[in-house]
This record gives sequence, C-alpha cells and structure tokens, in this order.
Amino acid sequence: MLSQRTRYALRALQYLADRYGRGPVQLKEIAEAQNIPAKFLTVILSEMSREGLVGTQRGRDGGYWLLLPPVDIRYGDIIRITRGSLALVPCASRFAHERCENCVPEEECKLHQIMLKVRDETAAILDGITLADPVDRLELTTLP
Repeated sequence: MLSQRTRYALRALQYLADRYGRGPVQLKEIAEAQNIPAKFLTVILSEMSREGLVGTQRGRDGGYWLLLPPVDIRYGDIIRITRGSLALVPCASRFAHERCENCVPEEECKLHQIMLKVRDETAAILDGITLADPVDRLELTTLP
C-alpha cells in the first residue's frame, strides 16, 4: 500500500507537471488544490528538491516548479524516492533487498518468486507512465 506521504508527493508533482513552464507555483495553491497539509507539503517538496526534481524560490514571487520536463519524471521514480522500493516484501526489492524474517530460504520460498514477478510487473507499469502522460486516457490491460 502506498503511504500518505507517497500519495501526497505524486499529487503535488502531478499538479506541478500540469503547470510546467508557467513559473513558480505557491505552496498554498498546491496545498489547497490537492488537499495536502501545508507543513507536510513543505517537507515533501524539500525532499523532491534535494532529489533534483523540484526547484524552489523564496519570496513573494517564489514557489515551486519542476526542474525536469514532466516527460522525464516517471511515477516509479517518485515512488522509489518516497517509499524506497516498489517491492511488497523486502526480499523482492531490487535496490534495498533484505531477507524476510521468519521465512524459509529464498530459493525454497514460492512467495519470493511470486513477489519478484509482482515487483517486475509493477515496475514495468509505473516506469512506463510519466507526469506528462494523460492519466485519464491510460489504457489499462488485464494481465493473463
């Protein structure tokens, strides 16, 4: 399940993507439009700034904007930044792999193999969608 922080980050970055190239967007506008607590949004956007996704400017004419074109920011990347991994269990994580507590060896665990497949399919979908894609027209296919 996605954390509230991750969902807020996705919504805030999508909001900035919809306004890409129009200059800084004030925090208050993003917070009100996306129903995100302003203090929480400040922390999220600061993290996105440190990751090189968001630019910031203080002052009356300041605000936030995307540093990269929306087409270059994938949903999978945002989730990895905020969550650390797309995997549902630690043993299926590609970059933060950990053995699961109270489990059988991974080579014997059928759940491990299933979760690797889930991670790969999830990554394929989320890495194939950028902030520039018209989400309302995404074609979702049923997996076999």
